[in-house]
Amino acid sequence: MQIIEVPVVIVGAGPAGIATAGCLNKLRISNIVLERDDCPASLWRKRAYDRLKLHLGKEFCSLPHYPFPSDFPKFVPRIDFLRYIDSYIAHFSIAINYNCSVDSAFIDQSSGKWRLLVTNNSSGASEIYEAEFLVVASGENSEEYIPNIKGLESYQGESMHCSKYLNGREMYKKNVLVVGCGNSGMEIAYDLSIWGAYTSIVVRSQVHYFTKEMVYAGMLMLKHFMVEKVDKMMILMSKLKYGNMFKYGLTRPKEGPFALKIKGGTTPTIDVGCVEKIKKGKVKVYPGISSIKEGKIVKFVDGQHAHFDVIIFATGYKTNVLKWLKDYRNLFNENGMPKPSYPNHWKGEHGIYSAGFSKRGLEGISFDAMKIANDINFILTSRVNQITF
Repeated sequence: MQIIEVPVVIVGAGPAGIATAGCLNKLRISNIVLERDDCPASLWRKRAYDRLKLHLGKEFCSLPHYPFPSDFPKFVPRIDFLRYIDSYIAHFSIAINYNCSVDSAFIDQSSGKWRLLVTNNSSGASEIYEAEFLVVASGENSEEYIPNIKGLESYQGESMHCSKYLNGREMYKKNVLVVGCGNSGMEIAYDLSIWGAYTSIVVRSQVHYFTKEMVYAGMLMLKHFMVEKVDKMMILMSKLKYGNMFKYGLTRPKEGPFALKIKGGTTPTIDVGCVEKIKKGKVKVYPGISSIKEGKIVKFVDGQHAHFDVIIFATGYKTNVLKWLKDYRNLFNENGMPKPSYPNHWKGEHGIYSAGFSKRGLEGISFDAMKIANDINFILTSRVNQITF
C-alpha cells in the first residue's frame, strides 16, 4: 500500500484544524487535513440549531491572520460564520481530504514518525499517512454525550441530543423537557417556547447567566482590570438585570464567572431571553432527573414527576481521541483531554500537538493554532540552520 508522506497531518477540519492549517500555510509548511465528514466545520454545518450565533463579539472569535469582514454583525450568526470558514479555507489554500476516517495513529518504531491508518469512506480504500508532526484537532465535541438515566431505554416519547435539534416547528403544544442549562440548553428552551411548546428545563447545578452584551463588556474590561474586579462587576450587572432568581430555581455560584472559566473551563450561560421566560412561567425549571417511569413520565430528584412528549439532551459532547490515537500518553489522559493544563496543553512529546482542547472557544483555538505552527516552524528552521552551519 502506498504511503502518503507529508510533514504535518492534522486530524479534523473544524475551526481548530482549519486555523492550524492556515497558520502553517502562512509559514509555507506543507500539511494535510483529514476530515471524517464530507464538509468542514460539520458541527456548525450539520449539528447546530437554526438560531445559533456566536455568543462573543466577533473580535474575540476570528481565526488567526483573518479578521471577520467589517460588515458582519458583532455577534455573528451561524450561516455567516460558515461563510467565514469557507472563505478562510480558500484564502489560505487549505488542503482537506474529506470522508477520511482515522482508524489508528501511532509512532512507527522503524521511522520514528507518526503513521496513520485511514479509511476513505468514499472509495472504501485504506490509506496510510506518515508525518513527523501530528496535530489532533478532532476537538472536545467529537461525539454526543447523553448521561445514563434509569429507565431512559424504555421511554416512549421522542428523545434526542441537542445536535439533532434545528428548531421547534414540529413541537407546538408538545410537552418538551430540555436537560442542561448551558448555552445550548437555555437557548433551545427559549426557542421551543417561542414556537409554542410547553417547555421545561433541568437545572442541576449553580449557573451564572448574562446577556451577550454583558459578556462583551466583561471581555473588554479584562484587558484593563484584574479578574476579581471584573467578576464583581459582572455579578452586579446580572443582579441588577435579573434580580434574585432563587425562587425560580436558578442560583449563582459563589465564585465569579471569569474565575471559574479560567480555573476549569466552565462557561457562564449567555441568556438570549430564557431567563425572562422562566420568570414569566413560560419555561419551568426542574432539578436533576431521578428516573424515567412508565410511558413518558419523568421523575425528578425532589420527588416531582411530569409527563413529557420529547426530551432534548443539551448535555454536551466528549472527545473520541482514545478511539484512534494509540500513543496518546505523549499528551492526552485517560479522558481524551490534554494532560497539561492551559496554557501548556497544546504540545506533547514526539511531535504531537492538540488544537481546540483548551475549553476556551474560538479564542483558545487561535492561541493553539499559532503556538503549534510557530513551534513546528522553529523546529524545522533550527534543523536547516544546523545543516547550513
